[in-house]
Amino acid sequence: MKINIFKAGLAAAVSAMALTACTDNIAFGNAFIEKAPGGTVSIDTVFNSATYTQQFLTALYSRQYYGLPFNTGAGNSNSPYTGKFDALTDCYALHWSSTAVYNRYYKNTMTANDAPLMSYTNDNVWEVVRQSWMLIDNLPEVPGLTDEQKANMAAQAKCIIASRYFDLFMHYGGLPLITKAYTGSEGSYNEPRATVEKTVEFMVQLLDEATPNLVWAYNGNTSETDATQTGHWTKAGAMALKAKILLFAASPIFNADAPYYDNSTEAEQQHLVWYGDFQQSRWETALKACQDFFDALAANGYYKLYETDAAKPTADDYRQAYRMGYILDSSPEVLHYTRVASNWGTQGTYCWWNWGLGSYGINRNSYSPTEEYVEMFPWSDGTPFDWDTDYAKGRIDGANGRLFYQYKAVRGGVIKTASRDPRLYENAIVNGQQYTLDWSTGKSTGNTYEFWVGGNDAGYNVIGKDGKVMDALTTICPTGYGCIKYLLGEEYHRKYDMHWNVLTLDEMYLMYAEALAQCGQNEKALEQVDKVRARVGLKGLDACNKDLNLKTNKENLIEEILRERACELGMSNNRFFDMVRYKRTDWMTKKLHGLAVYRMQKNSSGQWVRIEKPWIGSDKDAGVVEPSRFEYEKFELINPHRALWDMESNSLDVKKYLMSPYPQTEINKGYGLIQNPGW
Repeated sequence: MKINIFKAGLAAAVSAMALTACTDNIAFGNAFIEKAPGGTVSIDTVFNSATYTQQFLTALYSRQYYGLPFNTGAGNSNSPYTGKFDALTDCYALHWSSTAVYNRYYKNTMTANDAPLMSYTNDNVWEVVRQSWMLIDNLPEVPGLTDEQKANMAAQAKCIIASRYFDLFMHYGGLPLITKAYTGSEGSYNEPRATVEKTVEFMVQLLDEATPNLVWAYNGNTSETDATQTGHWTKAGAMALKAKILLFAASPIFNADAPYYDNSTEAEQQHLVWYGDFQQSRWETALKACQDFFDALAANGYYKLYETDAAKPTADDYRQAYRMGYILDSSPEVLHYTRVASNWGTQGTYCWWNWGLGSYGINRNSYSPTEEYVEMFPWSDGTPFDWDTDYAKGRIDGANGRLFYQYKAVRGGVIKTASRDPRLYENAIVNGQQYTLDWSTGKSTGNTYEFWVGGNDAGYNVIGKDGKVMDALTTICPTGYGCIKYLLGEEYHRKYDMHWNVLTLDEMYLMYAEALAQCGQNEKALEQVDKVRARVGLKGLDACNKDLNLKTNKENLIEEILRERACELGMSNNRFFDMVRYKRTDWMTKKLHGLAVYRMQKNSSGQWVRIEKPWIGSDKDAGVVEPSRFEYEKFELINPHRALWDMESNSLDVKKYLMSPYPQTEINKGYGLIQNPGW
């Protein structure tokens, strides 16, 4: 008898769900589903109680995908030793060599015998799918619940199934379609991979069935929509997920005249990794799903972008609006999020915050932004940043340099004004940035980061005096930039449990824009993009890029939308999936860079020279004004050097990375898996 991954979770879901006999305090989350305080129960016991059934559903939520590393034993993609998808893009570099990203992907040693970053068997997907079907199957007989409550709980379970399927679909393509809970007694089974088309239909059908029985938002207006339920699936979340699935399915990875590899493999010929053709109607279907969402939003309200209410907004005000939009549990722009145990408590040692915060000096979760990523962010008025053009005009360094900040000398110091898109400072720590953006007031405070060579925070770990990148690359800024997204300081993490945004309104606007552009409605697409840009004070996309002819040039507009997505949705996996969706192997193979910063100071002869020493300490204590003049040099990242950088972007050895390999051990079991191309 073959080991059946689709039976996974039987003991975890039922036999190990023990209930204490002397108290009504039932364990929640992972504790309820994995570890019991003593004894065992049966399915009949669990589903003979409304309370236990509700807690069973709560346990399912604890096993949704969570995108920040937090635990070495919580699932493959949640381990810091695995690494985030973002580190495979052109936006971030991961320098910690004890990760799968570094050893398997950067070194190009990945095989079908290794676990990809999203594991087919070790990311709790099939456990959750099975347990969700168990819940759906048993709900009709649960006492103490109204028919409306049962329908709502079943709808939530269907959303969980669809979302977990989508987690794998983005990496693997067509999947086995599980429509029941296995009993555990089957001696054999046949669960072959379905086509891309059938897998998409399966996910969409689940969401369509769920949507009518879900509340629009947990807005606190009624007892059934109490805000404490935030994080459970809603109608808004289900509609947004449907749109995202259809947008992904309409993208070139699946919807094209030719498959992404070479059309010689069984997976391609059976349409397991593409539809088999291109149809414009798939983009139109995705567009309709986006329109349906925004029609429902217009009718029901509640969700909106988090915007500053300052009369004359500063860069800090705009940045604070952007920050609170993605980080607050109660943010009106978050459509669905997932959460695990507290980042400040039980996650302690391995959590994103503890291993990622620069001041702790560990930095194993420090995903350093690349120069390529930083250059995607425009100037503060929305006009595009271009290194060569801006350098020639004196905007980079020298007397009028304002790469990150514009400095105006005043008596006793300088007035410093952020010169770039406010989102930059929330997606990357740059030289001169203050240590803290107060999470409640939105004001930048504290000392400034000294990322120049010899500076207080960088030391000589960015680039050495001999011009070679140093080996100590787990420091805060190995690329010349530091990671900051979701790293908001001890005060915030003590007060809130860190959630992971699955779907947000800003992403919906950009998805809508992309679908409109793909359907030839460029001007309407620009309207959606500009709603996102306006939140941080940027002028309209077309007004700032007249040379790109965005109202008529579809290709240029799509490229700008992808760039805008990178700026707005940093550290959210979206750049990785955009790379996959659009088959951007050129992003995989282009060499990436960091930035060496040099502090400039006048010598006794009045000449500007590089000075490799900190300001914080003796200079600051002696009354020396904060440094305001710098020189910059871009350098190629050499540690790590990604093997794919030395390969042609259209080579099959590169293209295979667009989809992940199924485990060879699962294929060998013979229940119908066919390997993805190239693996």
